[in-house]
Amino acid sequence: MASLYQSLKEEAFEANMQIPAQHLAIYTWGNVSAFNPDLGVFAIKPSGVPYPELTVDSMVVVDLEGNKVEGSLNPSSDTLTHCVLYKKWAVEGKAKIGGIVHTHSTFAVSWAQAVRPIPLFGTTHADHIQTSVPCTPYISKEALKRNYELETGNLIVKHFADEELNPSETTMVLVAGHGPFTWGSNAAKAVYNAAVLEECAKMAAFTVSINPAATTLPDYIIDKHYMRKHGPNAYYGQPGK
Repeated sequence: MASLYQSLKEEAFEANMQIPAQHLAIYTWGNVSAFNPDLGVFAIKPSGVPYPELTVDSMVVVDLEGNKVEGSLNPSSDTLTHCVLYKKWAVEGKAKIGGIVHTHSTFAVSWAQAVRPIPLFGTTHADHIQTSVPCTPYISKEALKRNYELETGNLIVKHFADEELNPSETTMVLVAGHGPFTWGSNAAKAVYNAAVLEECAKMAAFTVSINPAATTLPDYIIDKHYMRKHGPNAYYGQPGK
């Protein structure tokens, strides 16, 4: 008999397998979760299991308090970060977030280690978000001692509030010294955003290496590129897609 959470675990599994496929992490690094708001649970990668060993059945289902609902393995060590983002944004904030990704992709992590937002230098970046990719400050010693993973989620949420950023529009963040988190309407879209973030991070790194005085893209070009894909009169792509 199929599990009540079978389709959710399949979504999480397929999205997790895209992490190595898109060269976003190696070994056991990184994780993806898939959220079902009606059931109030998400499926996430098990902790410390190499990607080639993953199966649909190895996905772990947890509730928004981090309690295991289904699965024989321990969930990702980042589970409580996912819990906070789903609770604060998808449930309380009504944002359409159905998937969250954490990776250790090289260029995005490099910006996080430099504790620098990724400037919006070009139209590739502007096609996806209208802001720089935000970077949080370092987590405090006190917060780390309380609960590292939960407080990492709180740090992200607070930074978005402080910077007046909308998580429905700015779908990615760098955690200082740690690495990127991205999200999307489903797990596959969250992985897509993780891949986009890594490419934008790489392009920005090359940009500053070629011209340290490079300036950000003018607002009118940013607006044009973002709105033609995401605005009310968007015309990028095919109808109904």
